[in-house]
Amino acid sequence: MTSTAPLGLRERKKRAARRALAEAALRIALERGVEQLRVEDIANEVGVSARTFNNYFSSKEEAVCAFIVERQERVREALLARPADEPLWDAVVNASITRFAEDERPKREDVRRVRAMMENGGLFAEMLRAYAAVERVLADAIAERAGEHANPLHARLMASIVQNASRIAFDTWLNSDSDDEEFVSAFTGLLREAAAGMPALAASGAAR
Repeated sequence: MTSTAPLGLRERKKRAARRALAEAALRIALERGVEQLRVEDIANEVGVSARTFNNYFSSKEEAVCAFIVERQERVREALLARPADEPLWDAVVNASITRFAEDERPKREDVRRVRAMMENGGLFAEMLRAYAAVERVLADAIAERAGEHANPLHARLMASIVQNASRIAFDTWLNSDSDDEEFVSAFTGLLREAAAGMPALAASGAAR
């Protein structure tokens, strides 16, 4: 098994505080809208000062979008904890599914509200930064998992494939009446197809 150094008590407390602030920011934004969200409200919800909030986030928009990176950090930990002899693609797929199974399921209505909030320019820009950070987190984990001779460009490509497969499966789930299991099935199927070199798509092209 690939070993990762356990987090110290101080780091665990910092991550817990950051996560609590991020969850409060998202919850209040969903209730009131981004325009009505204040840093003081987020801090009060968690029981800390606005100054403490600023130690973790540079803006309320960053706090609202932090859940995206937080989830990917957990995927990273799951990936690096997979058995060392497990093929890379299998490890990535299994780590992603493991984290999905353990994380709280998003509600369709909440997802639609978050997307509607993207009309706010500041939040939209922060969301783009969050997604860029997510891809870097996964690419770094893939490169670490693959070993010191791994090509970082290949790691970035794999991370991009995983992110796009997740987005496609998520969009399909959001715009349908399917349950969570169908999302997992679609996500897994897309990754397996990509790992195999898109044989189904290539066969369709050859048939023409």
